[in-house]
Amino acid sequence: MSCQKNCSLTSKDLTILEDQLTHLANVSRVAAAYGRDFQDPAMKQSAMAIAKHHCDQFSALMQVLNGCNN
Repeated sequence: MSCQKNCSLTSKDLTILEDQLTHLANVSRVAAAYGRDFQDPAMKQSAMAIAKHHCDQFSALMQVLNGCNN
């Protein structure tokens, strides 16, 4: 996903992106909570990997959006 400096986003685009960011943040938060709660090391590792993946996706999307702002 690339965005040029003067990209224009519609209200609908922004709503969709807001929903996606919310989803990514929620999944990351919930997976991290499960990761802290699991006693089984394999389950803990899997949950934390899921949390990190979604956190990374959130950060990448924010970087793209911040690039559109400049």
